[in-house]
Amino acid sequence: MVSQAEENYLKALFYLTNETAGKTEAGTNELASYLEVKPATANDMLKKLKEKDLVSYEKYRKITLTPKGREYAVEVIRKHRLWETFLYDKLEFSWDEVHEVAEQLEHIKSKKLVEQLEKFLGYPELDPHGDPIPNARGELKLMKRKTLAEVPVGNKCKLVAVKDSSAIFLQYVVKLGLGLSSVIEVVNRQEFDGSVEIRVNHKNSTVSQKFAENIFVV
Repeated sequence: MVSQAEENYLKALFYLTNETAGKTEAGTNELASYLEVKPATANDMLKKLKEKDLVSYEKYRKITLTPKGREYAVEVIRKHRLWETFLYDKLEFSWDEVHEVAEQLEHIKSKKLVEQLEKFLGYPELDPHGDPIPNARGELKLMKRKTLAEVPVGNKCKLVAVKDSSAIFLQYVVKLGLGLSSVIEVVNRQEFDGSVEIRVNHKNSTVSQKFAENIFVV
C-alpha cells in the first residue's frame, strides 16, 4: 500500500522528471524545494520509496522513478485531472478553485469510481487547465507547446495550458482577461527584465517574465 504522502512525492517526481522539465531525473534539493520540505525530510521519504521499489535513489545522487513508481504517479495524476474536470464542468467550481479540492480527491483508491467518473465525463482528454489526462492504460499524450516567454515580439499565440495551477496565479490570469484558447499578441519585450507587453481583446497589459514562463501557448 502506498500512503498519501508517498503518492505526493511520486507525483512531484513525475512533474520534475517528465512534464515540466522534459528530463528523466531530479535532485533531492530540487524535490524538497518543489514540495516545500527540508532536504532531510525528502531523504527520509526517498529511502521508504526505494524500499518499495518506487524510485531509484542513492544519497547525493539523482532520483528517477522506477516503472512501478511511474505507474503510481500517473494514476494519481489521472485521478487529479479527472476530478478537476468534474468539479469545473459539473459542479461549477471556478478555474482557480478546482486544484485544491482535487488534491484531496486524488487519493481515493476505488478504481471503479475513477472508471465511472471518466465514463460520466465522456472520456475527456484535457483538464480545465489544458493539461492532458492519462487514460486507463497510463498513457499520457504530451502536447507540443512552448511558453509565452518564448514567443517572438509581433507574433500571436493561443493559451492552451498553465504551468502554475495555484489559486493566486489563476486569479491573476483571469484578472488579465485570459482563459483557455485566449488569443495573445506579444507587443513588446523588455531586455532589462524580460517583462512582456501583451494584447488580449484589444487591451494591453504588461506581465513579468515569471508570469510568461508559466503560460503555455501554441
